[in-house]
Amino acid sequence: MNLTERQSRILAVARRDGRVDVDSLAREFDLTTQTIRRDLNELCLRGLLTRVHGGAILAHGLPGSLANVGYDERRALASVEKRRIGECAAALLPDHCSVMMNIGTTVEQVASALYERSGLMIVTNNLNVVNILSGSPVKSLILAGGEVRQSDGAVIGEAAVEFMRGFRVDYAVIGASALDAEGGVMDFDLREVSVARAILDNARHTVLVADRQKFERRAPVRICDMGRIDTVVTDLEPPESFRDACALADTRIVVTEPERAEVAHAR
Repeated sequence: MNLTERQSRILAVARRDGRVDVDSLAREFDLTTQTIRRDLNELCLRGLLTRVHGGAILAHGLPGSLANVGYDERRALASVEKRRIGECAAALLPDHCSVMMNIGTTVEQVASALYERSGLMIVTNNLNVVNILSGSPVKSLILAGGEVRQSDGAVIGEAAVEFMRGFRVDYAVIGASALDAEGGVMDFDLREVSVARAILDNARHTVLVADRQKFERRAPVRICDMGRIDTVVTDLEPPESFRDACALADTRIVVTEPERAEVAHAR
């Protein structure tokens, strides 16, 4: 079951600050403390938070922790925001084009938004994307060969890298685990990163999909800098330093936040 939008926002605060306070959340959302406690209890039952006196702390450590989060838990994080990002990114892709897609829960939302589209060729190392698009009008669905990482359905390793190098597609759609203030696109697994780099290197236009929480996380392996990304699709205006990096690289930022949805160049 996906988290509610409020629960996703509560979890985002916990990831940023390391803990959340019942009274503060009740004031922020204009709700009773009992309602907030129910949300916290639900998040704790899912293993995302741990209850402490007066609130809860992040179950996976301090804010910005290098520890990655389980794939099923990542699906639940900011699920509403990721769906909006997926729909927005899918709208940037014309029918009858070729697209490479890597592993990632937000990338999967792009695939879901493409289900009714026709004439696309999708090349991916993501078993979940294949499952999502199976039976759709997509013209061609191509899965990379290689080692399958059973925790998330990613096909990784040198065989997958070489497979991606055999294509030259119109668009690449990639996700990442973290975005640093200088515009670095970061991840945890070097084997996964190698596939993402091959995808970027063999696409005419590159799209990064990332929800707001990625600006609050850290990861140790660099996929690329903003110079390799043509368009960033996110759900909230990024921090100023990241916008500056996008402006320097002439990278377009697409913001999907409902009340201020916009498509604009950084700055």
